[in-house]
Amino acid sequence: MKETPLSNCERRFLLRAIEERKRLDGRQSYDYRNVRISFGADYGCCIVELGRTRVLGQVSCELVSPKLNRATEGILFFNLELSPMAAPAFEPGRQPELLVKLNRLLERCLRNSKCIDTESLCVVAGVKVWQIRVDLHLLNHDGNIIDAASIAAIVALCHFRRPDVSVQGEEVTLYTPEERDPVPLSIHHMPICVSFAFFQQGTYLLVDPSEREERVMDGLLVIAMNKHREICTIQSSGGIMLLKDQVLRCSKITGVKVAEITELIQKALENDRKVRKEGGKFGFAESIPNQKISAFKMERAPVDTNDVEEQAEEIIMKADPPSDFVAKPILRMPGTAQIGEGLENSWGDFEESEREEEEEGNSDDATTSGGQKMETEEINIVSKTKKDDDTIILSDSEEEEVVILEPEETHKKTRTHTTTKQENSSKKAFNKKRKKKRATH
Repeated sequence: MKETPLSNCERRFLLRAIEERKRLDGRQSYDYRNVRISFGADYGCCIVELGRTRVLGQVSCELVSPKLNRATEGILFFNLELSPMAAPAFEPGRQPELLVKLNRLLERCLRNSKCIDTESLCVVAGVKVWQIRVDLHLLNHDGNIIDAASIAAIVALCHFRRPDVSVQGEEVTLYTPEERDPVPLSIHHMPICVSFAFFQQGTYLLVDPSEREERVMDGLLVIAMNKHREICTIQSSGGIMLLKDQVLRCSKITGVKVAEITELIQKALENDRKVRKEGGKFGFAESIPNQKISAFKMERAPVDTNDVEEQAEEIIMKADPPSDFVAKPILRMPGTAQIGEGLENSWGDFEESEREEEEEGNSDDATTSGGQKMETEEINIVSKTKKDDDTIILSDSEEEEVVILEPEETHKKTRTHTTTKQENSSKKAFNKKRKKKRATH
C-alpha cells in the first residue's frame, strides 16, 4: 500500500510555517522531542519512544564458530524491521530502499565504531565465540526512525546480560542465571545518531524532523557521535550542497543533544538496576502511566479511619428518621407475592391464561357456527325464490360456493336437489321459447 501523498495546500502550509520558524508540534527549530525509555522483564529488552515514534529493541546471544579472518572476535548482527503495524506504507515481505539504508547506517554507527569490545566475546579462539544479535522492531512511525533505532540498540546492548561460561580443556560449560550471575557486555562508548532536515536548498534547518516534515524536506544529514564529541559516522542524503559552516553548526548541536541523551540513558539503566536489586516491580506493565484506560489500575486513595464511630453517629443524627409504615406482602394470586405498592407482578398463574385462551376459542367457534347458520338460511331463501320464479337460474359458481359451506352429509343431497331443479327449469324455459317461435311463424 503506497503512502498517501501530501496535498499542495499541506505542502505550502508546512513550508510557510518553517519559514516563520514554527513547527506543527510547537517545538523550536533546534528542539528535540521527549525521549522515554522503558525496560522489559528480561535483560536486553527495551522500548524507546521518541515523541510518537516507538522502537522495540531485543538482544539475544548464542555460541557459534568465529569467522576465519577474525578467529578471536565475536560477531555483531543488527536487524531492523519495518512492519505494517508502524505505518500502512510498509509492506510485509519486501525490503524498501529506506530499510536497506537504515540497516547500513546502524552497522556503521554501532559495529564499525567499535563501541563494543568484540574480543571479550571470544570463548575459545577459533572454536567458539558469542554472536550478539540486535533485533529492532518499529512499532509506530512518526518520523526520525534512525535516531530512535540507534538509541534503542545501544540501550538494549547496555541492558543485556549474557550467560557465564567456563572452559576446561576443550569442554565449554554454559551456566544458567540461577547458577551464576549473567555477565554484562563490555561497552567502550555509546554512539547516538542525530538527524537534521534541510529545506529550500539548505536555507532552513530543523532538528529531529517529524513524519510530515520529512515529506517536504530537500535533504537529510545524520551525524553519529558519542558524549566525548567523537564523530562515529556521518551521512548526507537528498542531493543538496552543504557549506562547511552548516556542517560545523550541526556537529555542535549534535554534541549537546548526545550528552543529554547519554545522561538520560545512564539514569534509566541505574533506576532499573536499583529496582531489580531491591526486588521491586519492573517490566513494561509497570512502565505504563497510571490513570490511563490501557493501564487497568489507579493509584490508591488514602482513607482516614480515625474517629470513625463519632463520624458515623453524626451522620445518623443528621439523617431523617425512618418511617413507621412497614410494608406487608400482598398476595395477588396463588404462587405469587408482592411487597409494597410498586408495579404489579407480570408473572401470573398459567391456569388463568389457559382459561382465557379456551374462552376465546369457544367464542370463535360460536361465531363460525352462527355464520354457517346464516349462510344456510340464505340458501333456503334462494331456493324459495326459485320456486316462485322459474326464470331465475343460478350459475355454477354460486352453486359451488353454496355447496362448500354446507356439511359433508347434506352436501350430496343439496347438490342432487339443485341439479334436478335446474333441469326442470331449463326444460320449461326451452319449451316457452319454442312456443314463442311457433307463434311468430
